[in-house]
Amino acid sequence: MESFFSVLTFSLSITLPIFFILALGALLNHLNVINDNFINVASKLVFNITLPALLFVSIVKTDLTQSTDFSLPLFAITCVFILFLVFEFLSAKWVKNKSDRGVVVQGAFRSNMGIIGLAYCLNAYGDSVFSIASIYLGSVTVVFNILSVITLNRSLNRQANISNTLIGIIKNPLIISIVTASIISSFGMNLPESLLKTGGYFAQMTLPLALLCAGATLSFSVLKNDIALSSMACFAKLIIKPIVMTTAGLLWGFKGMELGVIFLMSSAPSASAGYIMVRAMAGNAKLAANIVVLTTLFSLISTSIGITLLRSYGLI
Repeated sequence: MESFFSVLTFSLSITLPIFFILALGALLNHLNVINDNFINVASKLVFNITLPALLFVSIVKTDLTQSTDFSLPLFAITCVFILFLVFEFLSAKWVKNKSDRGVVVQGAFRSNMGIIGLAYCLNAYGDSVFSIASIYLGSVTVVFNILSVITLNRSLNRQANISNTLIGIIKNPLIISIVTASIISSFGMNLPESLLKTGGYFAQMTLPLALLCAGATLSFSVLKNDIALSSMACFAKLIIKPIVMTTAGLLWGFKGMELGVIFLMSSAPSASAGYIMVRAMAGNAKLAANIVVLTTLFSLISTSIGITLLRSYGLI
């Protein structure tokens, strides 16, 4: 068993760099070095180009026919769906205002995997984690989008538009890049080195730029709004979900890097995309923003504690 100091050092090496970049983003925004226009443009660049490039290049370089175990994304999808049903059931009992239930449920199960979850995994395992994390991210992202639409429409008494949901998933740049790269890798096609290098340059921009924008968008003024409901969602997101998914992963037979990916992806904070969706659907956007801020702040602490415990027992 590793010494406590070495375990703690490993844990902080995963979370502290992310904290520093988030803090830098908040500071630069406060000093007006970056503004809302920069954040909007940079966020679109990350979502539409650099993050898809990162996932595409990492998957293309992986031989999916030999090295990828698809039982991990299957496990993740199953767990997320079960947790979604449990959170839906509990929210009906504990959240009095029906229109807020979907916001709480989404905040509890939907993780910011593409930015902070992926950054956690990269800091923990390096580039070797991409072949596992990319497929995990792509498959679970589809489920997140579908379940988010369902819960928000239910709580807001709206008719779910399945066709628009499916079109949105099909047009999602992350899904397009993952599917395209998976097909190329499965058939053993070799892309020109110049193309891979170009994609690599874009890929290297992804996490620093995305984390800067995430830090710059944190608004502590929202913390006075709906604190009870946002705390409930924060507890479910950062404590219940990681514990359930990691325990289930152990029982399923995962260990090492795969179990680490399960924990790190599930312990990532609530996705900022959830706030955007709530605002677009005229839901309680302040509650959604509060959940994002709280989970982003406390995820750094809960993840550090979780990594320390799992590493101490040699599980990841």
